[in-house]
Amino acid sequence: MSILLLNMGTIAVSVIHQGFAIMQKIRVARLLAAAASVSFFAVAASADAGVPMLFVTFPAMVVALVPIVLLETVVLARTLKARAIPLAKSAAIANVVSTIIGIPLTWVALVILELVTDGGSAHGLATPLQKFLAVTWQAPWLIPYERELYWMVLAASLVLLVPFFFASYFIEAPIVARIERRFPAPQVRAAVFRANVASYIGLAIFNLVWLAWSIEHAPRM
Repeated sequence: MSILLLNMGTIAVSVIHQGFAIMQKIRVARLLAAAASVSFFAVAASADAGVPMLFVTFPAMVVALVPIVLLETVVLARTLKARAIPLAKSAAIANVVSTIIGIPLTWVALVILELVTDGGSAHGLATPLQKFLAVTWQAPWLIPYERELYWMVLAASLVLLVPFFFASYFIEAPIVARIERRFPAPQVRAAVFRANVASYIGLAIFNLVWLAWSIEHAPRM
């Protein structure tokens, strides 16, 4: 048991060190992260109220990292026809980087887009179209319709999985390709795409089940 724990600790330290090394090599990502921080504080200062969905989705993504890495490792191994254990480190590093950089950057960009297109204003929930726009167009930063948030937060989380998926793929694919140079780059990119499809389908199913449960047990007005 002690040997197993020691090995797991060694792998974890290696993953963290390689993750930081890769993030240091991605200079563009560092610059974007700095710009995103400035943009975030500017957006937060200009917003009077609402639900910034980053604070809902980001912790959930962090909690889900372990099962996501395990699932994506299996998909990568089957697609590349290779052993899963060596690929686990690549999947872990790529997912840590995409979660730390990709999710916040994508959210900030979406919030800015929401604000510049007048999505920061309350347009009501009187019609089905207004409800749809409230959890799609305004998904990054929800308008505080307090009595409707029990379903709006989950619906917006489901919508945000789409841009987060593409952000994750475009960040993870070059990272895994850089680490797993024993495979052709196009093959690695295809494997990473399939792995992300599998993990995001899992997240979507979980979200849908929770949304259905919330609607079924909606608070009485």
